[in-house]
Amino acid sequence: MTAANATRGRRAAWATLLVVLVLGAAALPVLLTGGQSAGRALDPADTSLNGGAALARLLEAHGVEVARVETPAAAMSAAGPYTLLLVTEASFLDRGTAGRLAVAFGDRLVVGFVPYLDVLAPGVREDGQARTRSRSPRCVLPEAVRAGDAYTGGTSFTGPPGSTGCYPAGDGHTLVRYTTDGHTVTVLGDASFMTNLRLAEDGNAALALNLAGARPKLVWLAEPDDPAEAGAGTDEQTRSLGDLIPGGVKWAVLQLVVAVAVAALWRGRRLGPVVVERLPVVVRAAETVEGRGRLYRSRRARDRAALALRAAAADRLAPRLGLPTTATAEEVAVAAAARTGRDPEPVLALLCGPPPGDDTALVALAAHLDTLERQVRDS
Repeated sequence: MTAANATRGRRAAWATLLVVLVLGAAALPVLLTGGQSAGRALDPADTSLNGGAALARLLEAHGVEVARVETPAAAMSAAGPYTLLLVTEASFLDRGTAGRLAVAFGDRLVVGFVPYLDVLAPGVREDGQARTRSRSPRCVLPEAVRAGDAYTGGTSFTGPPGSTGCYPAGDGHTLVRYTTDGHTVTVLGDASFMTNLRLAEDGNAALALNLAGARPKLVWLAEPDDPAEAGAGTDEQTRSLGDLIPGGVKWAVLQLVVAVAVAALWRGRRLGPVVVERLPVVVRAAETVEGRGRLYRSRRARDRAALALRAAAADRLAPRLGLPTTATAEEVAVAAAARTGRDPEPVLALLCGPPPGDDTALVALAAHLDTLERQVRDS
């Protein structure tokens, strides 16, 4: 017996080692490639420090519909007269697609380093770089005044005549808003205040909510999984489910399938015939009954003991009375009373009555059940 246990222990150790090696090999590609796919800047579906999932959830909590799109064509399809288009440094644009976005319906919010700013926000001129830090609005724009200090900077701008500038930096402002061709255009030099990392600092959440939640629907242009799709003009709904799965996950699943198959073959070759072992001790049925009775008595489970006695008596009486095995205790009691000529009420109380109040009543119940069975058998 000791040698068998040692053999099983060695087999279990080898199996555990195999599982650890398989899991390590499957997880290694994901770990090596995870840094490349994690942390999509200002993506409403990204929960990393640089993502924008917290702002997206905050906007939805305030009744703003957030539509995440990955291509300019999808952004123009989702845009309308009561929408706001959010373009961040996560956007992958060329001059042609930027021009199409500039004539789309709705207002625009351009945040961070965005290429072709002269197309998306004509009339806004970059003055230079500004250190990103907590700044005061120092303007009359209601959205900025209500938010107060915010973590802004990056680039300072000079807006066209009639524009409003907030959060000054040098000779310009890190936030500029103006109206052109019926569109309200807002430009900010840095998007750090909108990220999951900075949203809870200063008035960042209030400023982000006031600017991005200005319209009932926000069309959020995020960086596509495939940069080549940015200028293709195709909607992400045309992509198949397989295209949405990262390559590292596919390889990991394939490795797991192969590892499971190898482990099944390895263990299957070592399966021997079924071995039947004799029990070391044969327990008599009477001892089992006595043990169960002592257990009921130690726990004062008279209700369960009475239920077991009544159920067993009803099962034995049913075939003698010509009743099916599915007959209820009430039906057995009525048939037994009719067979023995007894009053039905006492028989019903015997088979369906309340549990006995003490051990003496339980013993009496067992005796009465035996008497009823003997009367039915002799009748």
